[in-house]
Amino acid sequence: MTVSRTTRIALFGALGLGLAVIYFPLLVVLLNSVNADTTFGWPPSRFTLEWWSRAVGNQGALEALWTSVRAGLAATGIALVLGTMAAFALQRFRFFGRDSVSLLIILPIALPGIVTGIALNNAFRTVLGIDLGLLTVVIAHATFCIVVVFNNVIARLRRLGGNLEEASMDLGANGVTTFRLVTFPMLRSALLAGGLLAFALSFDEIIVTTFTLGAGLETLPIWILNNLFRPNQAPIVNVVAAVLIVVSTVPVYLAQRLSGDTASGGRI
Repeated sequence: MTVSRTTRIALFGALGLGLAVIYFPLLVVLLNSVNADTTFGWPPSRFTLEWWSRAVGNQGALEALWTSVRAGLAATGIALVLGTMAAFALQRFRFFGRDSVSLLIILPIALPGIVTGIALNNAFRTVLGIDLGLLTVVIAHATFCIVVVFNNVIARLRRLGGNLEEASMDLGANGVTTFRLVTFPMLRSALLAGGLLAFALSFDEIIVTTFTLGAGLETLPIWILNNLFRPNQAPIVNVVAAVLIVVSTVPVYLAQRLSGDTASGGRI
């Protein structure tokens, strides 16, 4: 499509403005993590790594980080198993209510986080009688992490079809051998991409976590929220926020590259 020079300038201007609105605040956080001024005067007069050294030794932040990592890994593991099984069931089989089941699987990620958090809190405490803790956070995070894995796997299954699997079984391979040698290698990058996105989603979650986390536990986003307005902790909060930006960006970037390589016919 051919567009005029004025239109191109307007489009690139809008693109630049949109990117600035999104990423300039992130740049400010990164700069403030090395800003020597505790009041975060702008522009920074000088830089220091003192806040980074304090953050490394901050016991509360480290414990919160470990809690986030454990919850993210556990939720991602559950999501990989259940999301993959659901994708196979809905893509490879036809049954009554199939579309309704698909909607129910995808719905958790579309619901407002506060609604999901309140519903899970009530279910754990009043219906099931389960004390809130790390387990309840893992279950809560898995409810929406499953959606990410499900979407990646079912999209891959739709593109692949079943010809190669049928050929494998025609040659005498059983279901397990076909899955191990044919299906799984073709799904590997989709599973990895879904797992990376699921971990990033779990690691950053704060609303649902607030309603399902037990007393005495903090994930890293909760720790940031609790210490954001404490003057003596503000510099360290900026450091932790900067780490979160990196930790969140890397999985999303890798997942995007994996999905992009596969979509363009790259190696599976």
